[in-house]
Amino acid sequence: MTSPTVVAAAKWTAAHDLAGPTAWYGQHDGPVVLKGTTKVLVVGGADAGGAALGRAAVYNPADDTWKPTATQPSPRRLHTVTVLNDGKVLVTGGIGGSTAPGLASAEVYDPVADTWTPAGTMNQARWGHSAVLLPNNLVLVAGGSAVRDGRTTRALRSAELYDPAATTDATRWTTVGDMTDARSGHPAAVLKDGKVLVVGGTAPVGTDLDPALAFCELYDPDHKAWTPTGNLLHPRALHQATALSDTTVLVTGGRAPGAGDDGGFDPLSRRTAEKYDLATGAWTAAKDMPAGRARHRAVALGPGRVLVAGGTGGDADEAGYRSVLRYDAGTDTWSTQPGLLTGRWGFAAALLPDNRVLAAGGAARSGLAAADPTVTELTAAAELFDGSGA
Repeated sequence: MTSPTVVAAAKWTAAHDLAGPTAWYGQHDGPVVLKGTTKVLVVGGADAGGAALGRAAVYNPADDTWKPTATQPSPRRLHTVTVLNDGKVLVTGGIGGSTAPGLASAEVYDPVADTWTPAGTMNQARWGHSAVLLPNNLVLVAGGSAVRDGRTTRALRSAELYDPAATTDATRWTTVGDMTDARSGHPAAVLKDGKVLVVGGTAPVGTDLDPALAFCELYDPDHKAWTPTGNLLHPRALHQATALSDTTVLVTGGRAPGAGDDGGFDPLSRRTAEKYDLATGAWTAAKDMPAGRARHRAVALGPGRVLVAGGTGGDADEAGYRSVLRYDAGTDTWSTQPGLLTGRWGFAAALLPDNRVLAAGGAARSGLAAADPTVTELTAAAELFDGSGA
């Protein structure tokens, strides 16, 4: 008689803490898996006072350790981190202190030599931008925020390419066509034939709360140009966009939309989700999440599956969510997964080669929910999700 197969239950387990409490509030500043290894690199981020951190560390899941890189990068927050085809890692822009102006500088980390070296200067200082690796090994950097007049900020339309094969600083960075719309805080995803979809974001207009955008557009690497594509069904900021395949993208959550057309106010962050189809250029509604969230993390688990973890309803008087969900595109359904050990938003999240998910750092409590209402409470805690039983 054959014994039944026993499947381990999905669970989160504690991992070794980061060197110090850190939050990553951007879309493309999170952790990256070093090519050809199981190790994860984290770079920069913000401390509890909002100041940029000049540190980087590598997590090794084999022995559950964080090791600082031999040399340390410049302080950055709201920057981008991109793995190149040769295994090196490009870090661009961001804010170097607790306030603007932004940075135009870039650095490259060599995991073999364990060193950081300058990587030229972008044509535009920026933070809150997107950066993705194209199939031709160039890195597309687009949008973001910049100083407008020393006191206010503006969103950018400009885009540029980084060439890791260039031999001089003057040729490392070249401008390409501007985006159709200026935007900041937007996610970007690489799709079929190297096309890049940028989704929503914000555009500062001088008010206390930057309006969310529904506008989306596509970058064509063959023509180095942008074209508008279908609008989101709902304007979104502080959302996540995750490729389900090379032609479809899932967008989840976002900041509370405020008053609707009927004058009603939605006090919660968005629970809606929607899917983009490259073939039609249109967005269609996906099944709503059980509850809304913003500043969460979405990690692709494989074709058609996405893990959504943590987040918050806002960044004032809040405790980070422990809630974790898994989306299955084949059935358009959400399933509840074991919750995070530490509720958090603005944290590092990455899929490891063994299919576990690493979550580290982030903001845990703010305002009246924190021990000190004047200081956002960050965490250094890290944990690993094993969904083998999900």
